[in-house]
Amino acid sequence: MIQSDILIIGAGPTGLFTVFEAGLLKLRCHLIDALVQPGGQCAEIYPKKPIYDIPGFPEILAGDLVNNLMEQCKQFEPGFTLGERAETIEKQQDGSFVVTTDKGTKHQAKVVAIAGGLGSFEPRKPLIDNIEFYENKGVAFAIKDPEMYRNKSVVLAGGGDSALDWAVYLSNVASKVTLIHRRNEFRGALDSVEKVQNLKQQGLIDLITPAEVTGLEGSSHLEAITIQKEDETPIRLQTDALIPLFGLTPKLGPIANWGLDIEKNAIKVDNTLDYQTNIPGVFAIGDVNTYPGKLKLILCGFHEATLMCQSAYKIIHPNRKSIFKYTTVSGVDGFDGTRKEAPKSIIKSID
Repeated sequence: MIQSDILIIGAGPTGLFTVFEAGLLKLRCHLIDALVQPGGQCAEIYPKKPIYDIPGFPEILAGDLVNNLMEQCKQFEPGFTLGERAETIEKQQDGSFVVTTDKGTKHQAKVVAIAGGLGSFEPRKPLIDNIEFYENKGVAFAIKDPEMYRNKSVVLAGGGDSALDWAVYLSNVASKVTLIHRRNEFRGALDSVEKVQNLKQQGLIDLITPAEVTGLEGSSHLEAITIQKEDETPIRLQTDALIPLFGLTPKLGPIANWGLDIEKNAIKVDNTLDYQTNIPGVFAIGDVNTYPGKLKLILCGFHEATLMCQSAYKIIHPNRKSIFKYTTVSGVDGFDGTRKEAPKSIIKSID
């Protein structure tokens, strides 16, 4: 039986930052994730994708963000159970929970924090004949290493942030980038739309709208696609790669059977205080939760994790008074005996 103060389901950015916030309160964490490496989607699906809305980083690659979070939390010595999925949860007589994975590993903690992002997920695939044949032969539903497309002709399909951001990024990598969307309007951030339009005017991106990819060609790998515009003759376009980016189909998996209040595949929480679910002692933070005004941003997950840890401390140590500390004043004491002192100039100015 693996024991900890807080058991975190999901080792994505929100789960990793929870380790740091819990560590400041001297609470030990253990993380479970079905993926074989920490980082969630940032590590598994788009490690080379730039992120622009992390405070203090005008731009940071998703994989680098994960590396930084791992470095930040390692002083608090988190445990990891990777490549296993949280399957069942049982409340014990002492108020703690026992969570068992699909491989039979048991974990016990007084607090459970579900930080599973979108849950288990799979890409939404377009309905194109024989698309399965071309998977990994020119067709991909995620970009893990953009260098694979160096000096190649690439077609992206989609109208959200992912399609727009990758079109911008690959314009500096691929020999030719074509973006296809079934509407003239895009769902992504206005800034990203403006960048794509500017690159189109510069001749660095071909933009075809409204249109859809309707056919694939190639004997052993993708060689060309068919594009259908409204009321026009189909267009045949030679290309090395087609990357449909239509989002992911999220699934909560076994967690959906834990007796939690679920709304549209997300876990309902009380956001007036600490993001606790309808089960006392079980919290949901990050993209996996929902409440009025919810925004699915990594930044919001960090905020939710911080408040959750304060309530977790009261559950784990009901007879102790928690003292909130500013790290700029108190520094950071790691479980490994290390200490990061706050600069004396800062302490003096605050005093």
